[in-house]
Amino acid sequence: MHASARRRSSSEGGNSLMSNAQLKSLLLVLASLPLAASMGCMFPLNTEFGPIIKVPWPVPVSPYFQKRHEDKFWVNERYARVPILGPITSGGAPKALDPPSPDEVMRAMEKVHPVAGNVPLLYEKLRNNVRMTVEPIADYVDPPRVYPLIGPAQLHHAHYKCTVYYTDITHDGWPLPRTTVDEDAREVIYIDHNHFHMVGNVDADMIP
Repeated sequence: MHASARRRSSSEGGNSLMSNAQLKSLLLVLASLPLAASMGCMFPLNTEFGPIIKVPWPVPVSPYFQKRHEDKFWVNERYARVPILGPITSGGAPKALDPPSPDEVMRAMEKVHPVAGNVPLLYEKLRNNVRMTVEPIADYVDPPRVYPLIGPAQLHHAHYKCTVYYTDITHDGWPLPRTTVDEDAREVIYIDHNHFHMVGNVDADMIP
């Protein structure tokens, strides 16, 4: 009787020790979760990828999203900002900024008729033999007014008509494989290059 009771008590003690070890392991895992959450490629909530929950392990991302962010930064840095120039000198005609560059024209055209994102052997769209002409169609300055965060300024409008001539090639692989070629494809794009001129005796160092 005493031997069996002693064996039972020893087995119960072993079970309690094992449960303590499991508890320690569980606490260690829970304590390491914040560290693991700060590692790897994780998606924050409310992004363009959708409402994806954060994960502590690396997740492969398509290069399409990388190029999309790089193109967005490129356009915002070069074409999406409105420059603020110095005052218009008396007696001199205000001159507009440089006309749209071929890169700006093609990026604007890509928004209208994109050729990126083709599926090889199923659907491909090409644009060859690209030529373009840029014509100024309007150049005028608004009367002075007060703009928030700028102060007294004049808005200078410059409108350009960009005509793009190209060869449009379309490859369709399904359901009937065919290739169509339009040798005389053209597209007209209107681009505005607006900017501000400060009004009054403005120090050049104070212009943003």
